[in-house]
Amino acid sequence: MRGLGYFVNRKRLRRLMKLMGWETLYKRPGTSDPNTSHKVYPYLLKGLAITKANQVWATDITYVPMRKGFMYLCAVIDLHTRYVVNWSVSNTMTADWCKSVVEEAIVTNGKPEIFNTDQGSQFTSEIFTGILKKHEIQISMDGKGRAIDNIFIERLWKSVKYENIYLNVYEDGVSLYQGLQRYFEFYNTEPFHQSLGYKNTS
Repeated sequence: MRGLGYFVNRKRLRRLMKLMGWETLYKRPGTSDPNTSHKVYPYLLKGLAITKANQVWATDITYVPMRKGFMYLCAVIDLHTRYVVNWSVSNTMTADWCKSVVEEAIVTNGKPEIFNTDQGSQFTSEIFTGILKKHEIQISMDGKGRAIDNIFIERLWKSVKYENIYLNVYEDGVSLYQGLQRYFEFYNTEPFHQSLGYKNTS
């Protein structure tokens, strides 16, 4: 807001956002159902100083409503730069889909030292963890029921939904993809992040 010439403090913005009712008004289906037969890896980020790009990446899946029906969005984010290194939309939540999103991210941006996910069945599957092992990437998983462990990508979901998805109400998968493509190009080059000293992600 200050970058646009509006001199307001965070407290007033928070109050105005509350008055506007900026909150989710629908029940979303679960995207992180566990599979108890899969191996769960320890959480490696507690107390870790994340100081450089490609040190830690994280991924997650979120539900995306459209005017008719819905799709799923998967994104991979660099936790130091907040850069979205890859993303994809799909009408199913398969481990193969999640694997392909990570593979494309590695081809384009190199590989991280650590990769963090929640304990959803897609991410604990051998299909998904196998690609991380192949590239000798350390596997980290959030503690059960601890959404705060993956708070960086939760903040990304909040941004993309309130700044794009809820404002546009896309008609179909094609328009959704096109809209998200424009949004992530903007997100990766324009916004100023508090955690980065109000510098952009690029």
